[in-house]
Amino acid sequence: MKFDVIVVGAGLAGLVATAELAEAGKKVLLVDQEPEASIGGQAWWSFGGLFLVDSPEQRRMGIKDSRELAWQDWLGAAGFDREKDEDFWGKKWAEAYVDFASGEKREWLYQMGVRFFPVVGWAERGGYLAEGHGNSVPRFHIVWGTGPGIVEPFEKRVRKAINDGVVEYRPRHRVDELLTKNGAVMGVAGSVLVPSSAQRGEASSREVIGDFEVTAQAVIVTSGGIGGNHELIRKNWPERLGTAPKNMISGVPDHVDGRMLEITENAGGRIVNRDRMWHYTEGIKNWNPIWSNHGIRILPGPSSIWLDATGKRFQAPNFPGFDTLGTLDAIQKTGYDYSWFILTQKIIEKEFALSGSEQNPDLTGKSIKKVLSRILPGPTAPVKAFMDKGEDFVIADNLEKLVEGMNKLTGDNLITYTEIERQIAARDREMDNKFTKDLQVTAIRGARNYLGDKLIRVASPHKFLDSKNGPLIAVRLNIVSRKTLGGLQTDLSGRVLDTAGNPVPGLYAAGEVSGFGGGGLHGYRALEGTFLGGCLFTGRQAGRAIAKEL
Repeated sequence: MKFDVIVVGAGLAGLVATAELAEAGKKVLLVDQEPEASIGGQAWWSFGGLFLVDSPEQRRMGIKDSRELAWQDWLGAAGFDREKDEDFWGKKWAEAYVDFASGEKREWLYQMGVRFFPVVGWAERGGYLAEGHGNSVPRFHIVWGTGPGIVEPFEKRVRKAINDGVVEYRPRHRVDELLTKNGAVMGVAGSVLVPSSAQRGEASSREVIGDFEVTAQAVIVTSGGIGGNHELIRKNWPERLGTAPKNMISGVPDHVDGRMLEITENAGGRIVNRDRMWHYTEGIKNWNPIWSNHGIRILPGPSSIWLDATGKRFQAPNFPGFDTLGTLDAIQKTGYDYSWFILTQKIIEKEFALSGSEQNPDLTGKSIKKVLSRILPGPTAPVKAFMDKGEDFVIADNLEKLVEGMNKLTGDNLITYTEIERQIAARDREMDNKFTKDLQVTAIRGARNYLGDKLIRVASPHKFLDSKNGPLIAVRLNIVSRKTLGGLQTDLSGRVLDTAGNPVPGLYAAGEVSGFGGGGLHGYRALEGTFLGGCLFTGRQAGRAIAKEL
């Protein structure tokens, strides 16, 4: 088969681009260094959240959203400040993406069978002024079926194209070089890796058993970011966030190594916004790891008390679920790379969700019966498993024993009972009235004005030190690596640009490797639900643009 296009990376962006190209009649070679078991990449592991604007799901929940409000929020989150250079195309991609999210995105997915959980989540709530960071309204739409549910329709389209002889898929083919001629990219060369029985997410062998070289009219790089490569994360760590953490856990598999960024740069592509990245602050070590140093992110409701490693409560608006990057900055300034939640049984039952398709078997398995069981007393089964087996959890009947357990867990002895008791007692006194000066308490009460939060996401305000609210729980929170916000600079067709701002002939990129569009459509911060969406949008844009160009 003579190929029109080579797609490097079989994650979500690669599948979308391949599907679009194949259906336009182009012959495609899809290569990936991992075994076939890992098709779909990181997206398969995700919670499946998508950023949609003014959706039917929002309207049914009484949420009034608009394209104008979403763009206001996006600009407040992104903080674009390199608009004449590194942010030039990222901002254009951002505006196009908000148009997509408020326009045809939902209908496009709906026509492929994608459905959404009816309660819209409220991620990155901000806590600043109207033009600051954060979602003004809930926009986090969970795909029915989570990550596998969003991968499935695109994998089906690609599998059909394979059966039709339009696409050839070669797993265990690692690209080591982009072939160029007279400044144009005209193919790939690389290593054939030994067959592997590694299951999805598990580390696979890097033993080389051969090599390959293939030419085509265009190459599209869809190889993901650097989240599994802690050495590269530390190398690019932004000075504004202090020294990189000594200890991080990994929210993505080992194969998210960032190799193709340098390889593409060597072929003439430009990388921008290297210092922009998105790592979560609410990570817990997986008691049943799939990949090395496997971390799970807690998706918290707003009620847990957040303390630094020494037991001091973080200042507003560093509350759970409000500002990921702002809280990361606050944690880094403490000189420690972990922090704490203190909460009650009532809070963990209603407010703790765990990111990841495998941590949400009810939503992933599309079981209405199991989803409805979430309203029953007690935490979900995956959360309960972490409470019983996770090394980051401390549970006690009283505060004194809780503090003793926290110090024993870390061995640092940084927490004092009197300091913790004083802060929690002060917070509890704010429960005696319907009004308060504690902004976190105000935020909790405000959240419950939204029906979705009141029903399934935010516990009714209560006193922590009242024993009737169940045992006290402390959770040590680690920094968990996840997303690369910068990357290959691309124009709105997905063409990779060189250092002079000109397209590199024959070279395209989509997904996280391109900063989800333009080398960084998020700017400094994300509004959530925009990573999967960025892969969908850039894969579609690049696939359609290449098909038209060829």
